[in-house]
Amino acid sequence: MLENPTFEIVSDYTPTGDQPQAIDALAEGIRKKKIQTLLGVTGSGKTFTVANAIQRTGKNTLVISHNKTLAAQLYSELKQFFPKNNVGYFVSYYDYYQPESYIPQTDTYIEKDTQINEKIEKMRLEATAMLLSGEPTIVVATVSCIYSLGSPREWELMSITIEKDSEIGRTSLIKKLVNARYDRNDTELLPGRFRIKGDTIDIIPAYSDSVVRISMFGDDVEKISICDPVSLAEKKQVSQIKIYPAKHYLVAADVRKKAVESIRNELKERLPQLRELERQRLEMRTKYDLEMIEELGYCSGIENYSRHFDGRH
Repeated sequence: MLENPTFEIVSDYTPTGDQPQAIDALAEGIRKKKIQTLLGVTGSGKTFTVANAIQRTGKNTLVISHNKTLAAQLYSELKQFFPKNNVGYFVSYYDYYQPESYIPQTDTYIEKDTQINEKIEKMRLEATAMLLSGEPTIVVATVSCIYSLGSPREWELMSITIEKDSEIGRTSLIKKLVNARYDRNDTELLPGRFRIKGDTIDIIPAYSDSVVRISMFGDDVEKISICDPVSLAEKKQVSQIKIYPAKHYLVAADVRKKAVESIRNELKERLPQLRELERQRLEMRTKYDLEMIEELGYCSGIENYSRHFDGRH
């Protein structure tokens, strides 16, 4: 009998051989918070054994893999075992990453160059939204997954809760969407964007394909609809919805102001220590980033300034 029937395995198979004993031992070890190792040759059903341990304990689970290939395989298998539960995929979203560098011997400056996989970025946001939904969730991740993450608290604080028949204000809602890194585009509606037509605001959350249509009457929310992204046909109505931010790295205005001052102070200290060319490049790049942070709230590679935003020394 399950202790907490929150996870439900859907499979034609049942544990056999050594699996029942392994599942019992793993579940007991989880209760006692013990470090455990599950041994088994390839094809012995280790993922199925772990899935049963998850079902037995009913705990939200983080599965960490050392590479994307294995993570994708585990994600696919766990999705099949738990089709009625949340299974998220959270791996590094870079298809290519060339860090910024400078070679003094040859006076060569190499700019940072990255290529982000938009589908994986969407799945990362979806996994985060699943975890914060309060529903039973399994997240499959890689060791490098934490790169480019901000504060979980700030991310949740900047989410937007919209309730039917509540007064939110059209201008206020638009401002909140922009602060949550949603882009306004009245022509092409894609994940992470919103558009406005009269008293109607259409939003596609960055982690979804469905359109959230907010019908306003003055400053009041008259109706919240979930619509098809192509035909815009209404699929259902909801009384409340929570829109999570479109990016992971977010910074509140008061924190941003302190961070900008801290970055400027460090820049003043660092510039005299460098040679002329290095000094010019650092000053030009940092000032550009600061302008972007002050005007838009973020810049490309904002995670490189995380020490200042987090208040670390």
